[in-house]
Amino acid sequence: MASQADDDLTASKTEGYKAGEKKTVEEYAKLDQNDESLNRWKASLGISNSPALPVDPSDKRRCIIRSLALEVEGRPDITIDLTAPGSLEALRTKPFTIKEGAKFRMKANFKVQHDVLSGLKYLQLVKRKGIRVSKDEEMIGSYPPNTEEKPIYEKKFAQDEAPSGMVARGHYEAISKFVDDDSQEHLKFEWSFDITKEWK
Repeated sequence: MASQADDDLTASKTEGYKAGEKKTVEEYAKLDQNDESLNRWKASLGISNSPALPVDPSDKRRCIIRSLALEVEGRPDITIDLTAPGSLEALRTKPFTIKEGAKFRMKANFKVQHDVLSGLKYLQLVKRKGIRVSKDEEMIGSYPPNTEEKPIYEKKFAQDEAPSGMVARGHYEAISKFVDDDSQEHLKFEWSFDITKEWK
């Protein structure tokens, strides 16, 4: 049985949208090679003749989120290396500090392997004292497997502004996940942050 948090973290569906037929990168590359507009579309997806990065065949993941960062105007980035042991536990137990009213954004570095990743989205649910205060969904996009030319992808999310005022200050808990058009979950994690009057 799905929990309330799982229900709240379900990606929205566009009525009438149906994910396209799955093709390999090679199939996309060979598709109508003489069609100029289709070739421009394939180039916009990053499908190129650059050699693919070597992949461990025993690692079946299609998308690997390598790091998350909090970018704040005028301050150094706070980056969590998700390839490090214990990083997800650290995210859950060591809150970020954000000064009230500060402008910030999240940034993700990730890798795609094996096949084209279609419709990657970031979902986030924020609660304070057990009550939902926001739910966000951001489309990241579709990506082919990384190549020597493009060994890592980076996505900067929309800028946000921390709430301000005495009522807004305090501790917040969040659950986030990365999911694709096939509803495959690539990473789900808990994290927290504190809104404070001044930077600590």
